[in-house]
Amino acid sequence: QVHLVESGGGSVQAGGSLRLSCSGYGSGPKRVAWFRQAPAKVREGVASIYTDDTYNNAGIYYDDSVKDRFTISQDNAKNTAYLQMNGLKPEDTAMYYCAADFDGGRPLDATRYKYWGQGTQVTVSS
Repeated sequence: QVHLVESGGGSVQAGGSLRLSCSGYGSGPKRVAWFRQAPAKVREGVASIYTDDTYNNAGIYYDDSVKDRFTISQDNAKNTAYLQMNGLKPEDTAMYYCAADFDGGRPLDATRYKYWGQGTQVTVSS
């Protein structure tokens, strides 16, 4: 059974860093993604990764707004995915969600994922 749990959120000043963790998606190759949702805004895809080391990072996708600042990774031994966020900006402030069980299509499309965590809040002050 999939039970996603996110951790690592917090409050930082602009330019700071945070690392989010997502566990509970179980073993075996699958696609895991990070999404975020700010108040009164739609949920948007941030990054996605395929949890299979033999895929050789070919299955990583980023939203343009976070490219070169965020890095998604995964540890198969721990069945945990990470989102390293550097150079944080106030516009990165949102609730960040982990999602798993992707049924195909665009990897950053929230409607393509079945399981979701409860979210972890990220707040960036200027």
